[in-house]
Amino acid sequence: MTQQRTVRGALIGCGFFAENQMRAWRDLHEMGKGVEIVALCDRDPQRLAYFRDLFGIEAAYTEAETLFAAFAGKLDFVDIATTTPSHATLVPLAARHGVDIICQKPFAGSLENASRLIAQCSASGVSLGIHENFRWQHAVRQTIETLRSGRIGRPFFGRISYRSGFDVYAAQPYLARAERFILEDLGIHVLDIARALFGEVARLSCETTRINAAIAGEDVATLMLQHDDGITSVVDCSYATRLADDPFPQSLIEVDGIHGSLRLRQDFVLEIHDTGGHCEVQTVRPEPPAWSESPWVPIQASVLAFQADWLEAYWQNRPIETRGEDNYNTLALVEAAYEAAATHQSVIPERWNR
Repeated sequence: MTQQRTVRGALIGCGFFAENQMRAWRDLHEMGKGVEIVALCDRDPQRLAYFRDLFGIEAAYTEAETLFAAFAGKLDFVDIATTTPSHATLVPLAARHGVDIICQKPFAGSLENASRLIAQCSASGVSLGIHENFRWQHAVRQTIETLRSGRIGRPFFGRISYRSGFDVYAAQPYLARAERFILEDLGIHVLDIARALFGEVARLSCETTRINAAIAGEDVATLMLQHDDGITSVVDCSYATRLADDPFPQSLIEVDGIHGSLRLRQDFVLEIHDTGGHCEVQTVRPEPPAWSESPWVPIQASVLAFQADWLEAYWQNRPIETRGEDNYNTLALVEAAYEAAATHQSVIPERWNR
């Protein structure tokens, strides 16, 4: 399917991260990609007014029902950039109005809720994509594509590491109050990278701890995954690691294959090692959007990349990588990780097989 018209969307949720999504949609619009956000919604009038003035969108509503009533038959999609508890109401509402859906992660709040919402979208004939952007970070994507190209042969071991002491609570204070923190907020991203690299997971083990006494949840987690294809991977996450040269928000990756190895190192350096002892070094630094700022550039660039792929998928009438059914398996890894940490035993995660 080729682009024939402008795809019209609405943003629900005008919080901290949603500004990145709005700026990316505006970039795609200005690039002539045939997409435009035409309406905004947030229950907080001040946040709504800020977005309305910043992006010049007059159609602004404090209730999602009012938005959908005002734009009945005039919307193609909705970008739900709200916190998890609201998904159970907003996703079915959008599905009933027949618009395609992008929903923020972590999706749904439970596997039971996720299954129900996925089924509702399917029954309504609308697509459901989850805004899972870490696999769209340029450096991570280049690593994924290099592995998929066969450069190092069949992989047998991997490690994805995200360790930082960055103060994530300053801009998102609710994270300090969350009883489930690093696995649900950050680990979900890193586990999704593991799935993108190595496929589905047959079983996993996990240990967690809390270093920062001022927060409610865990801020360190270490997992070992056994993938269906026999690959073992280690996923480790920390927001309690003190480093003079903090890599935030970079994910560092190691992959060993039968014909070589990959190393995604700090500062966007990808090393490709072969069996002859040679090492090809590539710079995989992201191209920063004009509106991006340090240290958020990798994430902000990945938002643009994710949304560009979603839009391309829309025109091609194909599912996106992080569609609801696929993201269910990432959610299942998070749930399995909490169970494994509580029981100190390996767990077989659920997976979508409906």
